[in-house]
Amino acid sequence: MANRNRKTTAWVFIVMIVIMVAIFARSVIKVDIYNKTKHNRVFSGAQMFEPTKNSADSVSVSVAPRSSTWSKAFDFNNEGITEHNYQAYTYDFTVSNNTQDDISSFTFKLTFNNRVFLSSAWNGALEIHQKTKDGELVNTVPDLREFKPENYSLETFTVDGETLIAMNPGDYLVYIPSTSVNAMEVPIEPFKATTPGIIMYVAIGEDIGSSELSIEYTFHRLLTSEPLFWVSLIMLMIWLIALIIFAITSAQIRKYNERHERDNKIINESIETFTGFIDAKDPYTNGHSKRVAIYTKMIAKEMGYSGEELDYIYYIALLHDCGKIGVPDSVLGKPGKLTDEEFAIMKSHTVHGGEILSSFKSLKNAGEGALYHHERYDGGGYPEGRAGEDIPLIARMICVADSFDAMNTNRVYRKKLSREHIISEIENNKGFQFDPKIADIMLGLLRDGKVPVEG
Repeated sequence: MANRNRKTTAWVFIVMIVIMVAIFARSVIKVDIYNKTKHNRVFSGAQMFEPTKNSADSVSVSVAPRSSTWSKAFDFNNEGITEHNYQAYTYDFTVSNNTQDDISSFTFKLTFNNRVFLSSAWNGALEIHQKTKDGELVNTVPDLREFKPENYSLETFTVDGETLIAMNPGDYLVYIPSTSVNAMEVPIEPFKATTPGIIMYVAIGEDIGSSELSIEYTFHRLLTSEPLFWVSLIMLMIWLIALIIFAITSAQIRKYNERHERDNKIINESIETFTGFIDAKDPYTNGHSKRVAIYTKMIAKEMGYSGEELDYIYYIALLHDCGKIGVPDSVLGKPGKLTDEEFAIMKSHTVHGGEILSSFKSLKNAGEGALYHHERYDGGGYPEGRAGEDIPLIARMICVADSFDAMNTNRVYRKKLSREHIISEIENNKGFQFDPKIADIMLGLLRDGKVPVEG
């Protein structure tokens, strides 16, 4: 039973750790997938100019032109135009992180629906896409403030000595945030924002409100931000506490069992020594007490008893003949038939045994086996003439075991009986001398060969 319980407990711990590992692995996979997922949002028209930093959206972008502007005369066809027809705007593109996770990377794409000219930009590179008759020109400018047209294959326009990049309707730029120490735009911490800027010229009276801005971004979520991680961690803590408690309890139980086994061994050896004195009085019944105890324990086990109960039954059966200590050797070893007076002395061993064991308080009902094991199921036994279930169960078990051993061993007055004779005697005495149910159990043990019988 103890080994089965330990195995069951071990399997419970194994199943728990497997579940914990599965939950932890699930949290790691979930976070990894989340961190690798690319998200996209598109802003257009007036939506781009709304201050959405506190938006419920996970990531928001707002575009705000600064109030201080200046203008220039753009003479595209050298017509001598002097009137200022283009105005420069400094646009701040605020990218807000409205989550508890870092934005690990982002880029935004600005597609123009009107003609603009790029002048400057900071805190990031611009990937320029210009559509021409010959195809698309794509160039990445690391820092527009240091733009040198001769180094790029882009369409440009120079006004008042300033070289500008021309962007026609359908052209677009991709902003790539800086990761340098001096101008780090990513990662964006939780509930923080970054604001790259671009200076561009648009026709006076126009703005970039008709353009479209799309942003692509990824998050970096810490494993500790995943609820499943904490579930697995709490389970691990509970598992460890349970394991510690189990280890301590197992150690205590092991010590208790060792002490219990040692105590049982001492008790068993003490009782066997005592009963050895009794059996030694009659060489023909030597070992009788121990054999009866073994048979009684086997019967009890078939009846469903286990553990300490079996031990107690064994001890009580072992002491069933302790009253014979007061029977004279001349009576115990007499080879012939006993006189009525001698038989009365012999029968008195049951009463003496009950009296001796009445003070054995640590072994509950110890005296019942000694006092009543010669009672008969039909009421014809001694010392009180009890019948049926009025006879204590332990005494009814010992009665069958005691009678079997008497038939299965040589006695001073006869030889032991054959196996068939013993089975016949038990069958014939069911309901008379023996409790029928207990007799059937003994017969089952005999027929299954669990109890050795010669002949």
